Amino acid sequence: MQAATRPASIPRVARTGGRISESRWSLFLDVDGTLLEMAATPDGVRVEPSLNALLARVSSRLQGALALVSGRPVTDLDRLFAPERWPAAGVHGLERRDAAGHWHAHPPVDEAKIDKARMKLRHLSASLPGTIVENKGPSVALHYRQAPQHEELARRGARAIARDVGDDFHLLEGRKVLELRPDGADKADAVRAFLGEPPFEHSRPIFIGDDVTDQAALAEVERAGGLSVAVGDRVQGMMQVADPREVRAFLEGLATTGAPA
Repeated sequence: MQAATRPASIPRVARTGGRISESRWSLFLDVDGTLLEMAATPDGVRVEPSLNALLARVSSRLQGALALVSGRPVTDLDRLFAPERWPAAGVHGLERRDAAGHWHAHPPVDEAKIDKARMKLRHLSASLPGTIVENKGPSVALHYRQAPQHEELARRGARAIARDVGDDFHLLEGRKVLELRPDGADKADAVRAFLGEPPFEHSRPIFIGDDVTDQAALAEVERAGGLSVAVGDRVQGMMQVADPREVRAFLEGLATTGAPA
């Protein structure tokens, strides 16, 4: 494992709204590109039993304060990580299942607008061979990982669609993916909500993510006196690791000590 960069010390910052423990940590994990290597298609990834076992060890050490915070829908996360059902936020924070199993979602999406976005993205995809449209319920995404030569046309077309759909929708531009979603909660909001509930409350949060869609959550845990861990070079954190393999090494340390090494 290459040496990861990290701060000389983790700042002690009191989080607004409650006491923060200096000894108890919580963990929030992006999935694709962070826990799992990126695949050509969203359905191309697999969760090995050894990863679920590692997450279970970390969760036990952190007294259950572990959650997945992903761009995938929560139902997709449950399918990937079955038989485990981790506390999770999906679609970049638009939906969330807390540690008690309760469901939290934002007001219903304007179905006419999301249908319009799906139709237009499918039409764009048909003109760009190798691209894939993913229906994520309250949002829709265009993947061009298998057709990187279409990146500029895909971005230009998706931006035009976002303008056409309306001001209450916006475009997330991630790693080889363009996602149209309604305005609402993001990953930082999801982390903040978890931190107001047991077993996460009063803990020092860690967020690990690899993409621009994770940057707000990385900043949120820094504000809360925790630790931001950036994977790769697309985002910045207090600590940098190279890839999912190094993320797992970091998790092994958490499973052993309950704190960042």
